[in-house]
Amino acid sequence: MARAKSKNYIDETKKAMDSLGVYKPEYDKIINIYADLLTQYDDAGQKFADSGYEYETSTAAGGTKKSATAATLESLRKDILSYSTALGLNPKSMDAMNIKPAPMKSKLDNVMELLNSG
Repeated sequence: MARAKSKNYIDETKKAMDSLGVYKPEYDKIINIYADLLTQYDDAGQKFADSGYEYETSTAAGGTKKSATAATLESLRKDILSYSTALGLNPKSMDAMNIKPAPMKSKLDNVMELLNSG
């Protein structure tokens, strides 16, 4: 299941990058790591929800500390942001790379393209 989820993220990432005009096959290894991070984040998020969103746990000394799942989520968020920036997938990176999002096509535009291509 995790492999299928990761594959979906790989496909979605390539599609998003392609639509922004920044995809190159040379980025595939980085895209695979990014997809794995997103999959791990989903899994950790589900674990966090299943725990009742337990943010802190008790220590042997009687205090509290951040739960392992909460710490994992925070770490993954930082890594995901870093990779999304490197891949040109967030507003900060789009500004730095001077990428202008393509205008949204209407359904009529899509129909007209289909009719003109046939």
